[in-house]
Amino acid sequence: MSDADGAGRKKPEPPVRLRTRRPCPLCRQPSKQKYHPFCSARCADIDLHRWMGGHYAIPAADPPDFDETGETLSDRRDEGNDGT
Repeated sequence: MSDADGAGRKKPEPPVRLRTRRPCPLCRQPSKQKYHPFCSARCADIDLHRWMGGHYAIPAADPPDFDETGETLSDRRDEGNDGT
């Protein structure tokens, strides 16, 4: 058997896969190379919407504001220096 079809043309080579195949993180269908790591443009768009909507934001606790505590930086420095 040869790699050429009846017209003398070579068969197209399969695409080179640089990434391992994993299921789509949203629907668990096999991922497609064109939309990696997703299976379709629909799942990629859903994920983008979630990112832009802040669904993937990491909650963070803000440090206390010195104005709210009634404390100043000089009060904190004086606590460590009690004269001993």
